[in-house]
Amino acid sequence: MSDAANDGDWWFCLKHMKVEHGAGCPDKDRMGPYPSQSEAANALETARQRNEAWKKQDAGFDGDD
Repeated sequence: MSDAANDGDWWFCLKHMKVEHGAGCPDKDRMGPYPSQSEAANALETARQRNEAWKKQDAGFDGDD
């Protein structure tokens, strides 16, 4: 028996702003897959944190001439 909460097929739907499990909205409208429901639920916060880290990293470069 598979534990649906841990089968790694969790997504965050940007169209409906909710977590989806398995087949759902088209991938173009989703973030993921994530290994758990809670990670999918935190997709927007994870993306925000990563974007902030990349922004800080980019600020350290003088350019790519």
